[in-house]
Amino acid sequence: MQKTMGSLTEPKLLVVDFTKESLKLGSTAWAKACTDIKHALEQHGCFVALYDKVSPKLHNAIFNAADELFDLPIETKVQNINEKPYHGYVGQMSYVPLHEGLGIDYSTTPEGAQSFTQLMWPNGNDSFCENSMSFARTVAELDRAVIRMLFESYGVEKYCDSHIDSTTFLLRYLKYRAPNPGETTMAFPSHTDKSFLTILYQNHVSGLEIKARNGEWLSIEFPPRSFIVMAGDACQAWSNDRVLSPNHRVTMDKNGKETRYTMGLFSFLSKDVETPEELIDNVHPQQFKPFVHVDLLNFYATDHGRRSQAILKDFCGITV
Repeated sequence: MQKTMGSLTEPKLLVVDFTKESLKLGSTAWAKACTDIKHALEQHGCFVALYDKVSPKLHNAIFNAADELFDLPIETKVQNINEKPYHGYVGQMSYVPLHEGLGIDYSTTPEGAQSFTQLMWPNGNDSFCENSMSFARTVAELDRAVIRMLFESYGVEKYCDSHIDSTTFLLRYLKYRAPNPGETTMAFPSHTDKSFLTILYQNHVSGLEIKARNGEWLSIEFPPRSFIVMAGDACQAWSNDRVLSPNHRVTMDKNGKETRYTMGLFSFLSKDVETPEELIDNVHPQQFKPFVHVDLLNFYATDHGRRSQAILKDFCGITV
């Protein structure tokens, strides 16, 4: 995960091993991980999580499901429509020809998984439905653990249960095909996520790059059984601008021949995104007004929102 560029050595991303038996609530290892995660999210906006709850069987099943899903006719895939921006089908775009994505909203619920599956396979596809929901539920457990650690690190754990109870999950299947000769290698341009947290899981083909707070682009490698946990814009707003919602992009190897598949679990709040009063003081005056999470997505979907270089300030910033 460390890469030398000229005379500069890129900083390593924090790696938190969630497979350790010692990493239990209230333990010394837990307390250290809370502090480390807060520092990582403030400096890089992300960290690597080693997490072994996705079995080899589920790993294989989920990427076989990705193959099966993206092999469907385009006429079927475009039926993945959602009133929430960027929750449905994204693809067939000239400026990002290598990318396609589909989304399962409320992916941890039987209703969400079944609704999507029925749309794609009217005659049914029980294995796709079950594997997608199982994967989403398994990764959602990691999301909840990270939220508990983050809230505890800021001393606002009393708000944690309410936050978790108000969280819904969008599972996105993301495909980045290998570029043809002479074709762009930019599979997805630089952007920030509008989620609270994003958790990414990929096959063996790399391509993710993340911009750290110091402006350096980090090329990310996923160790075996690992996930990238990344803060979204909603988390940055909640933290009163302490946490970084990092710009990130996907660049494919111009000589590569293989498709990159990524599974992304994005968390969203059904209640207002609001900075805890404990994170507001004279040194850290309130930066953002409370907002409805989906309204941030709707703002980003406008021309003004897409052009914004400081979307939180433009959308909900408090002017002095």
